[in-house]
Amino acid sequence: MCYNIPMESFKQYIYEGNKGLTIFDIDDTMFKTKAKVLVRNKNTGQVRELSPQEYNNYKLQKDEEWDYREFKSAKVFFKTATPIARMVEKAKAIIKNATAKGSKVIIVTARADMDNRDLFIKTFEAHGIPMKNVYVERAGNMSNKSSAAAKQVIFKKYLETGEYARVRLFDDHMENLKALLELKRDYPNVDFQAYQADLKGSVKRIKN
Repeated sequence: MCYNIPMESFKQYIYEGNKGLTIFDIDDTMFKTKAKVLVRNKNTGQVRELSPQEYNNYKLQKDEEWDYREFKSAKVFFKTATPIARMVEKAKAIIKNATAKGSKVIIVTARADMDNRDLFIKTFEAHGIPMKNVYVERAGNMSNKSSAAAKQVIFKKYLETGEYARVRLFDDHMENLKALLELKRDYPNVDFQAYQADLKGSVKRIKN
């Protein structure tokens, strides 16, 4: 069971002791976006639009398929993504401090591959987020898995290296945070930190 813990001071986020991994989600965590994921009925052709939050929770029916047209559009992302200022400032500080001390920062998104990688990355850089040493993992490429299950596969890939004493995740979706915390059983020597972000850029720590 998860419960909320009051947010610690900002200094906690930029402190780097042992080598760590920091993970950021994109949609409704770092940026507010207007792109919709479409669900298409394979028999009738009927289309339903889902917001990023709805997409996180949606389970396809047997006669449905995903249509990521808007979600894959780097142009739509560049033109419509609005930064969540407080979270973007956290990200900038963490990236600057962590990478200088040998820790790693990655972005793990429910999106699949974008149609223009350079324009996609330019969106972050346009808002002062340095992306040179930040890799973007795309959980949406695992279309047979839920967002949380796909993200957990990516989390495990990094944990399997044995390089990180601390892993922390900033994400708006509780199921993704739980997916990280579930891995504590398999990696008992790692300090897991899960932070739920809201649309104002505030975060609260979640523990189980």
